[in-house]
Amino acid sequence: MMDSAARPQLAPHRYFTREEWAQLRADTPLTLGQSDLERLRSLNDPISMDDVISIYLPMSRLLNLYVAATQGLYNATRTFLGTSDGKTPFIIGIGGSVAVGKSTTARVLRALLSRWPNTPKVELITTDGFLFPNAVLQREGLMERKGFPESYDLPALLSFLSEVKAGAPVVTAPVYSHLVYDIVPGERVAIDAPDILIVEGLNVLQAPRLPRDGKAVPFVSDFFDFSIYIDADEADIHRWYVARFKRLRDTAFRDPTSYFKRYAEIGEEEALSIAERLWARINLANLRDNILPTRPRADLILRKGADHLVEQVALRRL
Repeated sequence: MMDSAARPQLAPHRYFTREEWAQLRADTPLTLGQSDLERLRSLNDPISMDDVISIYLPMSRLLNLYVAATQGLYNATRTFLGTSDGKTPFIIGIGGSVAVGKSTTARVLRALLSRWPNTPKVELITTDGFLFPNAVLQREGLMERKGFPESYDLPALLSFLSEVKAGAPVVTAPVYSHLVYDIVPGERVAIDAPDILIVEGLNVLQAPRLPRDGKAVPFVSDFFDFSIYIDADEADIHRWYVARFKRLRDTAFRDPTSYFKRYAEIGEEEALSIAERLWARINLANLRDNILPTRPRADLILRKGADHLVEQVALRRL
């Protein structure tokens, strides 16, 4: 592990270099091919097969051990209570800034975990589907706060997670379209009793203000059995965000139905100026005020370098 002089001595997390973490793969088999990886990676996220081997296979092994142990605990509790209720899904939360690679991490983990024999059914959902519709955000003056905690229908998200955790056979959630930048009216996605549910979103580790009367207030993270935070320097995330914006101008923004089509029709200099304003006014503010403060709450922190490669892994001590 890292030189003791280079890491906190009394930190709640144990720190590993990329090389040290890679050694924890043990004999975990590589079950993804290059074609799988091409399909799973997000726009402007240069994940490589070396990343899968060095970072994601050890994560997959760790999570498989956690899932097996948690399933044993659930069974012990059922034995104690004398109940025979259905299985309780293991829920993983993945948080972090925009453009930091949450979606790629979620999809790669889903693919790897679904190949373990004790977790054949792994589902993935993003919290985007629980954003208020644009009409509501406009009415409440929150369009420029989209992605901030107050822009989500928190009761709906908590209800969804509560039903999933209770073992409900089928639970549905709204669908969000990045193309039209809004909730799709009348469309739902069904989550059907998974072994593992991965929940990915900007503010999934957010802790709301506690009431002074001591009444119970559930957090989204209360439903997580394990949580991951994708971390990077602010300057690197900024650069990745602008690079992704430039790529989208040449791809998705050109779709006639895209909410952002106007950004593909203006000059590059003007478009990049808009991207910089969006970053500073919305995404950077959300990162500093809401997202980054949740980092210490994660069970696992993946720290990326300027090239998008994970350079350090921090695992919470038990």
